[in-house]
Formats: sequence, C-alpha cells, structure tokens
Amino acid sequence: MQLRFLSDAPLRRPVTAATNKVESFNRFSQWLGFGNRGVIADNDPVDQEKAIKFNALLTNAVIFHNALDIAEIVRQLLEEGWEIDAEDLAHISPYLTEHINWFDKYSTHELGIQPEAYDPKLDVDFTPLREQDLAAAGFTAAA
Repeated sequence: MQLRFLSDAPLRRPVTAATNKVESFNRFSQWLGFGNRGVIADNDPVDQEKAIKFNALLTNAVIFHNALDIAEIVRQLLEEGWEIDAEDLAHISPYLTEHINWFDKYSTHELGIQPEAYDPKLDVDFTPLREQDLAAAGFTAAA
C-alpha cells in the first residue's frame, strides 16, 4: 500500500487533503485549549476525559459560530450582487481565531435572548465541486 501511495498522485491528493483538514482542526483545537499549554496535569482519567471533551465541545461550538458568520457574510455579498461560486467557498476555513479574545470582559445579558431562525441554505451550486471530488476519488457518474 505504501508503494502505491508514493507512486499514485491521484491517490495522494485526497489523502493529503484529508490529512491537512485533520491537522488544521487539531491546531485550532489546541489553540483554543491554551490553558496550561495544553498539558493535562491531572492523573484522574475521568478528569482527563472531561478536559478533552470540554475542549472538543468548545472547538466545535466556535467552528459552528464561525460557519454561521461566514454564511451570513456570503449571503450579504450575494445580496450586493457579488458572484460567488463553490470554488471560492472551498478555500474558506472555519478555523478562524482573529476575532477571539481570551482575556476580556464578556457580557452574559444576551444569553436569554432567543435567536432568529437560521436558514442553512446558501444559494451556491456545489455540484461542480462534488463531481471533482468523485472523479478524484476514482468514481464516475452512472451511465
């Protein structure tokens, strides 16, 4: 398998892309879990598991929030007449950190406010990207 991986460029592309996504997620998660430089100093396995799961929960919550913000910006750009295609969106990552301020005052007065219903639909055609992904993975459209 290793020789096939080394000699088969079409096989390496999706594997490398998936590896890069996982590494990006792990870097982002580690960045968010900045306390104690990511070291879990507790010897209790239950507390270790809690620390890991809390960090995963925080990471996923921030990614979700970033994705909502990105979708809202894309909607605004589309309303302004910008043309955005799936290829443009494929290069956007939800692992954004510039807007996160670790050490600041945070307001909790908005916690009880019910948010507006969220529309998950973006008016962008992702079909070409899906077809590229299938072709790269060695699948072809049914004849």
